[in-house]
Order: sequence, then C-alpha cells, then structure tokens
Amino acid sequence: MDDRGGSFVAVRRISQGLERGNTCHSTSAEVVAGSTAWLGRGLSCVCAQSRESDARPSFDLTPSQEECLQRLQNRIDIAYDSSTHEHQEALRALWNAAFPEEELRGLISEQWKEMGWQGKDPSTDFRGGGFISLENLLFFARNFPKSFKDLLWKLEGDRSVWEYPFAVAGVNITFMLIQMLDLEAVKPRTIVGAVFLKFLSENESAFDLLYCITFKLMDHQWLAMRASYMDFNTVMKATRRQLERELLLEDVTRLEDMPSYTLLTR
Repeated sequence: MDDRGGSFVAVRRISQGLERGNTCHSTSAEVVAGSTAWLGRGLSCVCAQSRESDARPSFDLTPSQEECLQRLQNRIDIAYDSSTHEHQEALRALWNAAFPEEELRGLISEQWKEMGWQGKDPSTDFRGGGFISLENLLFFARNFPKSFKDLLWKLEGDRSVWEYPFAVAGVNITFMLIQMLDLEAVKPRTIVGAVFLKFLSENESAFDLLYCITFKLMDHQWLAMRASYMDFNTVMKATRRQLERELLLEDVTRLEDMPSYTLLTR
C-alpha cells in the first residue's frame, strides 16, 4: 500500500516534541479485531543522520522512547492464533460489542460475514494485520461505540451500492498505519514516524487512537470521493496523505489536536 508519488512540506518543529517524551505512559489497552520522506526544521532532540547507503534520515530516540517503540513492535509481531484462549475471547468480545443482542453461534460461523469478514472464519483475514488488528477493532468499539456502529452499519452519508467490507477494511487500516509510520524499523526514518513516537511516549494507546481517527477519516474520504468497492485503494492513499499532513501541523501537539479527531463520536 505504499504511496511514494506524493510530495509534501513538513511544518512541525521536532524540537518541541521528542525531547518531552521521557516516559512511556501506559494506559491499560483494551484487548481488541501499504513511505514518504519528509523534510523538517528545528531538529534538535533527535538527530537526522545521513547515510550513504540510505537516502532517508534516521532519528535517534531516548531509551524510554525506544522502550515504547519496542512494546508496540512486540504487539505488531503477535500473529492471530485461533487456538489461543486470549485471542478467542478477544474475538468473542468484538462480536458482543458489534452485535450485543445477537448470540454468536461459533468462532467459525456464517454470522461473521455480517461484520464484513470475507468468510465464516475471521482468523483467515487477520494474516495481513496480526492480533493487533483485532485489538484495534475492539479498542474502537469500546472507546468510540457510536462511530464504530456508524461505520459498521454505514449509517452516514449517501452510500455506494458496493460498499467496502467493514472488518476487512479495518485490518487494511492497521497494515497501512504500520507501513506509514515505519514501525518495524529500529528507529523512525521519516518525520511522520518520529512525530508519532513522541505521541506514543506520552500515551501508549496512541496507535489504537490513531487507528480510530484513520478509520473515521477513511470513511469521510470515501463519501467525499463518492467511492465504490473498486476505489478502496485510491481512498486509502488519499487517507494516508491526509494523515501525514495533519500529523505535521504545527499546532498538533497530541493526537486529539488532529482536525480529523473531531470526526469521532463516542
């Protein structure tokens, strides 16, 4: 899902951000279900290191920021395992959050198609995003239930005859964010990634919160572009570009300051 065609101007002062993130503030995360290089100014706390073998800079992190990144990477590395009790319970919890009045007949059931999984076994769709994609969906359902239901049932706007499947779209969003933020690298290699690490050091649920913002923004872009099923990749690219712009706005000092955060309702 890489979108390398774009070119943007960074407007964030990194000096205001990363040096403040000295500790990784943990909030108990609820268990829940495709790179653009940027030029910045005011680099002080983190050092842009130029390498002959890599045209992209890398940004040094404090030990506590490294720890925060490592904890998120550990989550990313966990594959969904349908034989693990914790994963089974998370999947049941997602169903109960989405359909509280309908009893789930089994973890493999035709009922799952109602949520937008491709088949009767959701575990086959988690291969692209891992267990964290389930965690993201459940975090969304628990923290922004109205927005979650609005997207699940496509309650807002003039919808297409051929809509995107909700759950599969969610897995794709997790994957896109991991790629956009370059979260599998040892240290961030883009200013967008470095800015996100500042937010993560202040709120360990930052990735889950950014996921919720992204899902709602993606649907907003979908409606604005009057998109249909075959336009999904185009909408995802537009969503990524908008996220990158907003993360670099000068007055965005936390994820809640992002303009797209206002799209979310609880």
